[in-house]
Amino acid sequence: MSESLKKIAQDVKIGKDVRIFDFVNLYGCEIGDETKIGTFVEIQKGVKIGRRCKIQSHTFICEGVTIEDEVFVGHGVMFINDSDPRSVNADGSIQGEADWTCVPILVKNKASIGSNATILCGVTIGEGALVGAGAVVTRDIPDNMVVAGNPARVIKQRV
Repeated sequence: MSESLKKIAQDVKIGKDVRIFDFVNLYGCEIGDETKIGTFVEIQKGVKIGRRCKIQSHTFICEGVTIEDEVFVGHGVMFINDSDPRSVNADGSIQGEADWTCVPILVKNKASIGSNATILCGVTIGEGALVGAGAVVTRDIPDNMVVAGNPARVIKQRV
């Protein structure tokens, strides 16, 4: 794979045996050992991704997200870190870093997130939980539970 097709900032911490495919944008993040990052993925500053994770193509992982070990993130998953996004302040000036609050998201060990899921800010996805494809996660998911829908609701326990 050509390095010219990847944008990996110098401040990115990359573990051992990490595989990063083309057309990625990584800056200010940490990627754990043996993790795979698919094509067309952006991972922003402050993100921590654990060991042996799979991040599939077209996924956006914004500032404030922590993904623990052995997590699967499907194609086109979107993480949202702002509960009240705005382009400008009340005076019409463009918002900057100091003008909004980053609300963290935690994805615990061995969780799986299906393709095209949207994960809203402030939630924790429990250990071993499974988020169904296309789900919109608006609240915490308990360990080892399967959720689906919009908003995501518990369907059953994961076996």
